Amino acid sequence: MTAPRLCMINSIVCSYDLPPDRIARHPAERRDESRLLVLDRATGAIYHRQFRDIGEFLRAGDLLVLNDSRVIPARLYAHRLPGGGKVEIFLVSPAIGGCGPSAANGSTDHSGHPAVHRWRALVHPGKKVHTGDRLVIAPGQFDAQVVGYAGKGERIIEFDTRGTDWQTLLEHYGHTPLPPYILKARKQAREAPEDTPDDRVRYQTVYAAQPGSVAAPTAGLHFTETLLRDLESRGIEFARVTLHVGPGTFQPLTEEHLATGRLHEEAYNIASEEAARIRRARSEGRRIIPVGTTSVRVLESACDADGLPAAGSGTTQLLIAPGYSFRLADALVTNFHLPRSSLLLLVCAFAGCKPVLRAYAEAIASGYRFYSYGDAMLIL
Repeated sequence: MTAPRLCMINSIVCSYDLPPDRIARHPAERRDESRLLVLDRATGAIYHRQFRDIGEFLRAGDLLVLNDSRVIPARLYAHRLPGGGKVEIFLVSPAIGGCGPSAANGSTDHSGHPAVHRWRALVHPGKKVHTGDRLVIAPGQFDAQVVGYAGKGERIIEFDTRGTDWQTLLEHYGHTPLPPYILKARKQAREAPEDTPDDRVRYQTVYAAQPGSVAAPTAGLHFTETLLRDLESRGIEFARVTLHVGPGTFQPLTEEHLATGRLHEEAYNIASEEAARIRRARSEGRRIIPVGTTSVRVLESACDADGLPAAGSGTTQLLIAPGYSFRLADALVTNFHLPRSSLLLLVCAFAGCKPVLRAYAEAIASGYRFYSYGDAMLIL
């Protein structure tokens, strides 16, 4: 019982109160114009910059590890049959095989396109959606059937594309899966609460490549192509890994998470050439700097017995809490995270709860913007 009790203490300490007006409803006008708070773990010093100045604190040979997962338009709206009531469908992950939106099972049409795609999904209102219900997204073109329960409010849903390419339908009818707190903040500000065309671009990193996330790896949102080229010209290197972020990233920590040391399951992949790039940086004594908590979790989950990343695919439920011994992170680029979240707990594990919360307090006092569309931290 000792470990869970200590973890619960950590989750309570790694918390803070945030004024509602500090929640960023929209991104900065330019990605790299976000503010950057730099926390030096060795001295406790805090510096205030803009994100485009991050190169001041990096040096030639540093290896930034980027999560190149691409956010899919995971929120769909349908009408339920029988009854006709409106239903929100939030895709979680393919139910059978694969870790991206191309995963499918079932029949194919005459062109060879999969006609049926099966997904785990959250539905709202959940109490009114039952096995056997038909969910009509676009009459005659795109509908689905609830074929089972997946626990914790999830359903197994089979989507019938009627012979149209799945990705085309998803891009046309799907909505950017903005976090609930952004939608709520927009509504409270009397703005249109739904996603906008700008969100389709800005809730995505400029290096996103592998479709599959239903939430953005937000630390990477601040990079522009120009900034990446500038850093490369300074001798800074990059490695790319993939972790498909699930909706569980927004869930508060529970006693079950803390007792088991496990979070929601997320799929990841490291290509052989990227693993070799990371291993080479470690062997040469260069700094490895994950961009975002998702990149940290990939690296730590894929470590072999020698503490080096192994190429390949897998899933992770890794919960990182204070007391964890990091193997592949010498510094960290991250955003400002929700209180009592696994992301904040990871950051506190990396830099210490007291220094992190002191930095958060200074950020609040200095007018920083928080959460997915907010400002950034660099922890050295």
